[in-house]
Amino acid sequence: MDRRQFLLTSSASLAAMSLPGVSWAQRGKTVFRWVPQADLTLLDPTFTTAAVTQGHAQLVFDTLYGLDSQYMPHPQMAAGHSSENDGLLWKITLRDGLRFHDGSPVRAADAVASIKRWAKRDVMGRTLMQATEELSAPDDKTIQFKLSKPFPLIINTLARQSGLMAVIMPERLANLPETEGVQEMVGSGPFKFVADKWVSGSRVVYEKFADYQPRKDDMKPDFSAGPKVAHVDGVLWNIIPDRATAIAALQANEVDGVETVDTDFLPILRDDPNITLIKRSLPTIGVMRFNHLHAPFNNVEIRRAVLSVVNQTEYMTAINGADFPEFWSDKCGVFVPGSPMASDAGMEKLTGKRDIEKAKAAIKAAGYKGEKVVLLDPVDFPTWHAAALVTADLFKRLGFNLDVQAIDWGTAVQRRNSKEPVSNGGWSVAFTGNTGPDNLNPAGHLALRGNGEKAWFGWPTSEKIEKLRMDWLNTSDLETQKKICREIQLQVFEDVPYIPLGASYPVTALRKEWRDFQPQIALFYTVRKGA
Repeated sequence: MDRRQFLLTSSASLAAMSLPGVSWAQRGKTVFRWVPQADLTLLDPTFTTAAVTQGHAQLVFDTLYGLDSQYMPHPQMAAGHSSENDGLLWKITLRDGLRFHDGSPVRAADAVASIKRWAKRDVMGRTLMQATEELSAPDDKTIQFKLSKPFPLIINTLARQSGLMAVIMPERLANLPETEGVQEMVGSGPFKFVADKWVSGSRVVYEKFADYQPRKDDMKPDFSAGPKVAHVDGVLWNIIPDRATAIAALQANEVDGVETVDTDFLPILRDDPNITLIKRSLPTIGVMRFNHLHAPFNNVEIRRAVLSVVNQTEYMTAINGADFPEFWSDKCGVFVPGSPMASDAGMEKLTGKRDIEKAKAAIKAAGYKGEKVVLLDPVDFPTWHAAALVTADLFKRLGFNLDVQAIDWGTAVQRRNSKEPVSNGGWSVAFTGNTGPDNLNPAGHLALRGNGEKAWFGWPTSEKIEKLRMDWLNTSDLETQKKICREIQLQVFEDVPYIPLGASYPVTALRKEWRDFQPQIALFYTVRKGA
């Protein structure tokens, strides 16, 4: 018996015991049974960027605007908007029939308070509010932005469906201190959070909100845009930390979907006629991050030399295995492959011939004097441990004085915040991933920032990248945005604030009878049971 089959066989008998909520649904009700990637511990989507909380928010809350599969904004709670005074005055009108789960009507004052709460914690929200002279609700239907300077991406900002979403909640909740997570889950989305059935570490229960009124227009549901028509009476999350147990439960028809499938189980599920594998459209892009404050990687010529020999294929096969290349991309630049802002600009820097001897000569010519290179290896995080092993082999061949430090992921996250030199507990190279939504454009792309010691860990400085980012934020013309993103990618390959290691696409597994699952993120108001 091979390892994969052993894992499933040993877990199958535990599957039913891991599902204390399976008897929750009433007879005759249609319930979608789901295994999320992690336990739901924080409920407030304006308090954390955790993906599991954002999935929870998609059920309970609604946003003024949604995004289609091309990431273009469309009115959702909004009926529409207008712009006056050369873009300095924006008025957003709420559509009719919006109600919160407590029965109260959704008012513009609720939206204003919610936006203000969200903007205190979100990067793009803060940028919007810095350009806002006054945000008000002239009446119950109208949200009004008076801007001190034009902000063309105002609608795109309010439409974001990842990171910290601009969800709308009652004013009484939105006015609570933003330093504390809201515990009472009252939204206006298509499902209600059933607080008395929530068992942390075990199950989360959602019921269809009978008073939710979807948009009435000709647009078909497309990502988070279009009508949100719930086709199930409820959604039941089963928290199953052990992936093998989750897969066994899926095969035994104890659950209907598993959010994240490890590579070990792909061959088994691919051959199961009762299972559908869904490649998620938004990948995680692996990141090799340099410490720009200290030698040797404060030298751009040395960073460029490393870039010249990084082989994304080696990284992707080490991280994902070679059996399923359709679930990863080794031709990945700054932005999500295939998304509107992605381009082939400068990609020869990543895909051209790899020449170790030439890179060694470039490193020597750049003045490398044998400084110690501390590489953080998070051995308990398989993805970044694999990336660390590939890099360690590469750096040894390049002649670096390498010190590979095996640590756990939690320690790595803490260590990477240190700005000290390696002689005092600092670091030289670390690894992480940017999740797909954060790689769609420059707005929330942390790895792009070149604002020195205010930047993400590694603290690169690039005035050119920062200027291009602001140019992008100050235009809403798609073709101009694409042009700027080509220039950003070219500049990244010049300044090398980080090196993209490739894109890994998460895989979700569903029982065959379920369809219309949106591939971008886990949305539950489109999924339905088919014949």
